Amino acid sequence: RLAIRQQDAARREFIDDLLHGRSDPGRIAERAERFGLLLSHAHAVAVAQGPEPYDDGYSVTRGIGAALAARFGDRRILLTTKNGRLICIAAGDEADVLGFFAKQAYAATQGGRVAIGRPHPGVGGVVHSYEEALNALDLAERMHVEDPVLHASDLLVYPVLTRDRQAMADLVGTVLGPLQQARGGARPLLDTLTAYFDTGCVAAEAARRLALSVRAVTYRLERIHQLTGVDPGDPVDRYTLQTAVIGARLLSWPENTL
Repeated sequence: RLAIRQQDAARREFIDDLLHGRSDPGRIAERAERFGLLLSHAHAVAVAQGPEPYDDGYSVTRGIGAALAARFGDRRILLTTKNGRLICIAAGDEADVLGFFAKQAYAATQGGRVAIGRPHPGVGGVVHSYEEALNALDLAERMHVEDPVLHASDLLVYPVLTRDRQAMADLVGTVLGPLQQARGGARPLLDTLTAYFDTGCVAAEAARRLALSVRAVTYRLERIHQLTGVDPGDPVDRYTLQTAVIGARLLSWPENTL
C-alpha cells in the first residue's frame, strides 16, 4: 500500500509539474516516458468539466480510462484530473483519441462540456494546449456557447479581440454606452442585438428567440440606431456593432463597469 501511495504521489507531482510548466523541461521529458508520453512530439490536451468535481479515483475517471484502453490499446495516452476536471493528453496527430475522449466524457459527466486545445510541440506545448482548452471553456461560458465540444482553433478570434482589453472597453463604451439611456437600461437592447446577430440578422428569428413580436424587435433596432447613431441594418455599421456586442459579452458589460 505504501508503494502504491508513493507511485500515486509521484504521478500527481508529475502531472502538476507538466501542466504548470514547472521544473526543468529535460527532467519533465524524462519523467514523462514513465507515464506513456514522448514529449519530443507535439501533443494536444482535452479538458472536460461537469456538474461536479472529479478525481483520479472516481468511477467516472476509471470508466473513461477503461474505454480509452479498450479502444486504443497501447497508444500513448495520459488520462488524469486537475482541479476537478478530467484531462486527456494525446499525441497531436491522434485527433481520434481526443474526439473519443470528448464523447466519453460528455456522456459520463451527464452533459458536461469538453474543450480541446491545439497540438503544440515539446514540454511547453502541453502547457500551451492545456491553457487553450481552459480558456475555451471560460470563453464558452461568457459567450453562452452551447456546443458540448469546443475546439480552441475555432475560438481564436476571441483572444485576438481581448488582447487589448482597454481598446475593447473603449469600443464597447463608445458604441454601446448610449444604450444605457434607454428605458430599462442597456440590457434589453443588448439582448436584442445579440439575438439579431446570432440569427444572421433575421428579425423574425430573433423575435422568436426573444419571445417578442417582429414589430417589437424592429422598434428596438430603430431605437438602437437612434441612441447610438449606428445602424444595425447597414453592413459597415453592423460589423462595428457586432464586434462591440462580442466585446460586451467578453467584458460582462453592462453588469460590470468598463
